[in-house]
Amino acid sequence: MTRHNSPNGNLEKPIQQAASHPWMEKLARLGYAARGVVYFIIGLLAAQAAFGVGGKTTDSKGALQTIVTQPFGKFLLSLVTVGLIGYALWRTVETFLDPEHPHQHRGAKQIARRLGYAISALSYFVLAATAIKLILGSGGGSNNLTQDWTARFLSQPFGQWLVGSAGMLVIGLGFYELYKAYKGKFRKHLQLSMISPQQRTWAIILGRIGIAARGIVFATIGVFLTQAALTFDPNRAKGLGEALAALAQQPFGRWILGGVALGLIAYSIYSLIEARYRQLPKINNHR
Repeated sequence: MTRHNSPNGNLEKPIQQAASHPWMEKLARLGYAARGVVYFIIGLLAAQAAFGVGGKTTDSKGALQTIVTQPFGKFLLSLVTVGLIGYALWRTVETFLDPEHPHQHRGAKQIARRLGYAISALSYFVLAATAIKLILGSGGGSNNLTQDWTARFLSQPFGQWLVGSAGMLVIGLGFYELYKAYKGKFRKHLQLSMISPQQRTWAIILGRIGIAARGIVFATIGVFLTQAALTFDPNRAKGLGEALAALAQQPFGRWILGGVALGLIAYSIYSLIEARYRQLPKINNHR
């Protein structure tokens, strides 16, 4: 894929040089696999909690803590950490180059998409840093990052508006994930011709279920962020694990949590499919 000059050419050039290296695709694919591992553990523990066979509702950090306590846990977590860094780097490439939409004008849609890539890159860099701390035995930091960051923003000028806007943005992202699952828009990113018709059918089913489950979780997190802004109370903000726990407290909560948990497991398998079959655009480096 040929890149064209842009107003940010000087900033994009070193990123373009790194992105055009063959190892970037390998890191990106390892990243999708690592994301799948994290979601599988979150979904499995939540499903166990829903169906009364142990487990608990937890977030990405809890998933990493679960890995490190297993036999050869630090070695396994080290592999996952490399993948998380790889995924964060690929999201950074997407933030600056948007290689899947190289000819699209820089309108509101592209700005929103790149902002989403940037937030994703930052969150996975933070998650990778947490994993490194766990490997080194330093505990991985605060267990209430969502509330900590919400409190910091609320203490700033216009912080209430910032948190409220973030909440609405996350709610919107959740509904977009549901729309994407319904329309099957994710299919264009997969090299479906490389797999059998039966495997293709399962890949699409898992993608629809998994992306929809993630949409429900995002929308739930966004609602709590919005409530935190409206009440000026950072304790109202909830991360992934707490959002899953909140779903369990609703009428028929056990079944809601179980359904979402199985959906997250489906998303984890879909992420592994992406690791193998996602169509990653080639980035040519023109010096």
